[in-house]
Amino acid sequence: MRPVLFRWRTLTIWSYPAMLYVGLLFGLGAGCLAAKVAGMNIFRVYLATMILLVPALIGARLLYVASEWKHYRREPRRIWNRREGGFMMYGSVPLMLLCSVPLLWILRVNFGSFWDVSTFTILVGMIFTRVGCLLNGCCAGRITHGPFGLYLPNHAGVWRKRIPSQILEIFCGAGLLLAAIVMRRRMPFPGALFLTALLSYCSVRLILEWLRERESHARQSPVAYAMSALFVLSSICALAFKWNP
Repeated sequence: MRPVLFRWRTLTIWSYPAMLYVGLLFGLGAGCLAAKVAGMNIFRVYLATMILLVPALIGARLLYVASEWKHYRREPRRIWNRREGGFMMYGSVPLMLLCSVPLLWILRVNFGSFWDVSTFTILVGMIFTRVGCLLNGCCAGRITHGPFGLYLPNHAGVWRKRIPSQILEIFCGAGLLLAAIVMRRRMPFPGALFLTALLSYCSVRLILEWLRERESHARQSPVAYAMSALFVLSSICALAFKWNP
């Protein structure tokens, strides 16, 4: 739709990285606000989030590259090309969780409470990131002749009447964000909000992934299905283990 947000002389602002950056800024703001409401130390939460953004971005990029390795192994210089899209946000979660264990212990921040607060950071960031996908044409929906299709391009710039998968995921993120705001004080234990949001998103993602256009060479979809199923199972097990009604 608009892979280049704007150009000014020699400066080119690409839509996907720009929306990713904006999402990070607003997500940080949402997380700090949630930490304040929860009575947590805002500076420590902010510091932990800033540090964990590094493994988050690395993990998201590496999972995408791994899913498309047969292409990147021919041009390894493209792996860290900032002009390209190509992040699988599922890759950020395991690496962030692993790195957060020692980090939060050092900062004396409760593990479960931090991830409850991070739920707002992640959801806000995801909403803006999907706006970037919409502008860039990545994660485009299947071609459809139904009444709810919209004329949208895919990553190659081919315009067709498609299922608006990116817009549906934006609405999904917004709905989960509103639900998290309402339910944050009703959770049975620290970390339950994060686990519930993860379970809900991954369950919906299993449906949304099916609505996306299939590229003949791409392997992201099988990886996304597998990660969705893994996170759904893990969330259910964690909730069942920790919940004491």
